[in-house]
Amino acid sequence: QVQLVESGGGWVHSGASLELSCQASNILFSLSVSGWYRQAPGKQRELVATITRDGKTNYADSVKGRFSISEAYVRNTIYLRMSNLDPDDTAVYYCNVGGQTGYWGQGTQVTVFS
Repeated sequence: QVQLVESGGGWVHSGASLELSCQASNILFSLSVSGWYRQAPGKQRELVATITRDGKTNYADSVKGRFSISEAYVRNTIYLRMSNLDPDDTAVYYCNVGGQTGYWGQGTQVTVFS
């Protein structure tokens, strides 16, 4: 059974930093595109960042320059480093492997206070 387990969410003030982690079981991040998505209250889930198996990254315009996605394939883990957080970043953040039709984690809440 594939499992993606996110950690690292929390409550922070505007301008703070957080790092999310996602560890996979029974699937390898290195075999496919992986990434982070988020869903704010009352909004659709949106892409935050993706990374391909050869290290190419892609970011939503709203997070470029503030967020950084990385991987540690030897630990079958991906990360999302978030800096200069804004209240608009408040959402549940989901780890994904394989795109929209792939596998999803259970989500981790990030709340940013102004």
